[in-house]
Amino acid sequence: MGIHAAYPPSPDVLARLDKSADRAVITQKLLTGRATRGRGAQSNRGGRFEPFERIAFDDGWELEDEGVRTDTRVHEERAKTIISRNTSPDIDFDRSINPYRGCEHGCPYCYARPTHGYLGLGAGLDFEREIFAKVNAAERLRAELGRKRYSVRPIAIGTNTDPYQPVEKSKAIMRAVLEVLAAAKHPVMITTKSALIVRDLDILSEMAKSNLVHVSVSVTSLDARLSRKLEPRAATPARRLAAIERLALAGVPVSVLAAPMIPAINDMELERILAAGASQGATSANFIVLRLPGEVKDLFREWLLAHYPNRVSHVMGLVRDMRGGRDNDPRFGTRMRGEGPYAFSLKRRFELCVARLGLGERPPPLRSDLFKAPEPVEAQLQLF
Repeated sequence: MGIHAAYPPSPDVLARLDKSADRAVITQKLLTGRATRGRGAQSNRGGRFEPFERIAFDDGWELEDEGVRTDTRVHEERAKTIISRNTSPDIDFDRSINPYRGCEHGCPYCYARPTHGYLGLGAGLDFEREIFAKVNAAERLRAELGRKRYSVRPIAIGTNTDPYQPVEKSKAIMRAVLEVLAAAKHPVMITTKSALIVRDLDILSEMAKSNLVHVSVSVTSLDARLSRKLEPRAATPARRLAAIERLALAGVPVSVLAAPMIPAINDMELERILAAGASQGATSANFIVLRLPGEVKDLFREWLLAHYPNRVSHVMGLVRDMRGGRDNDPRFGTRMRGEGPYAFSLKRRFELCVARLGLGERPPPLRSDLFKAPEPVEAQLQLF
């Protein structure tokens, strides 16, 4: 072929790989590099707003990789505000909290990766090894809930980055946030793929008694080997199912989230994931198809090249079938489920399965009428 392939492969080479009849030859050249051990991303191009870009490549010397950091660095920051607002018609909440920026779980498909560009960092390895912890999250939340004009509606946590990622073990920011919400009797919806959530069962079970909390546990695959490749630093499938069981036994309403469904990678597991969740006590379910916004589309292709080089064309072809011929469709109404015959078949399979398993009923609306605004923190001691 006469191709001197860079590693990581550039977007134009990746596009050629999808279409080339000689893709096996190109793949062999591209795989002169190795998957980064313990990480999901295979590269670390600079942030999209930066004036320069540095790309590692294979110069033919076959030397050991040098200078590739695999350690995690946690940066403490003090947030000016903690409650984010949205007006998306695709989701059933209008406000959320993200205790952390970046996520060590390392999922190569994570649609939050491009947000690291606003920090001058890359969506690849930087997103999973440069973690920003909002150490004053509970303090800011207490202040924002105490505002006179605050109106109560459920807050979603874990919709961008996972609040129970590994750094939470030492920082305990999520627990502090939960303590504020519990004291104010504020409704909250939590999404996670970590078993660490069971650490906070004491708070969650008490909130559940007043219908103030709902938890969704994301299960991407029941195959531990595939899960390790897709989410290298997240809890194993068995531990996530055990977390569902413990939450359910503690009286916390829990849903199983089959997400994302990736064509020809894990979509054949949809029914098994839902059945496993139901057997552990989940009472509702949902699913989301793969989304590839911004830099994520190239990062995901690189991941395919590293782990499933013979499926690149097939997987990306099915993705484009669901996205109107493109890698990604950002439109409201279709971005979560896709469109076309393949997306329709996934949706129909989901509907039939949840009906058979009794997972079709939505959980009751969380209560907002119990809210009690936190008392303002005194700025200084009283003199008398």
